[in-house]
Amino acid sequence: MTADMHMHTVHSDGLMTPQDVVDCAENAGVGLIAVTDHDTVSAYAEVSRLAKSKGIKTVTGIEVSAYDNRIKMHTLGYGIDIEKFAPFQQRLFESSFERAKDIIFKLNNMGFDITMEEVFAERNSSTVPVHGMHIARVMVKKGFVVSYDRFFKKYLAYGKPAFSCIQRPTSEEACRAICEAGGLAVLAHPGRIQMDAAALKNKIKSLVDCGLGGIEVYYTTHTKEQTAYYENLAETLGLLKTGGSDTHVLGGNRTIGQPRFEPSAELLKRLNVY
Repeated sequence: MTADMHMHTVHSDGLMTPQDVVDCAENAGVGLIAVTDHDTVSAYAEVSRLAKSKGIKTVTGIEVSAYDNRIKMHTLGYGIDIEKFAPFQQRLFESSFERAKDIIFKLNNMGFDITMEEVFAERNSSTVPVHGMHIARVMVKKGFVVSYDRFFKKYLAYGKPAFSCIQRPTSEEACRAICEAGGLAVLAHPGRIQMDAAALKNKIKSLVDCGLGGIEVYYTTHTKEQTAYYENLAETLGLLKTGGSDTHVLGGNRTIGQPRFEPSAELLKRLNVY
């Protein structure tokens, strides 16, 4: 069985509906999927229902937008009990508004006329946390920047004038919250983390003490060398290996089911997938 354990829908910063996700997984022959929307599991019920009708297995998933000293350390959570996780998810939801206010305040001070109401309108529903992509869409629509990528690189990246990580949880907090809800905590796309190899290795070791149980080894932008390195590191530290495409949109440069990932029997057992 192949799996894709990292993808996003309109419930966070993606443009795919749950139906799009399931259809793409079916077309790609993927047998297990996990939607990992940023800071919310609100898509799970619909994804699970649609997937079941296609014979595709699902597990609950989330990508917690965690930071470590302003460095992104996104943490994936799988198989969490949604009810037990609810208080932490509510914290993530509420903090997204405070962060958006801070970003919009900074952009306004630079002369960009955008409002919170305009940003809210970019969300799929009122239950969706506010994401930087929602702000980016307003900036592009109003002609202030030419592309989402340009907006993030010029204004929202670390060190840029509208950067904000107000109330972001740490990776330690994310791991603990996921584990307390019965889930498997996994470090997302380690090859993208802006930290030198030695420091990151030490950080991963410290996260194991907080409940980290896996590493996203197989990932769209990981090189062969990075994949081999994280395979070895996972084995050395006794961590489970996961993989995912991180697909956000249809027809983009990322595709559900790529890179190919076959979950181990140990991973499937941990996630109660049979």
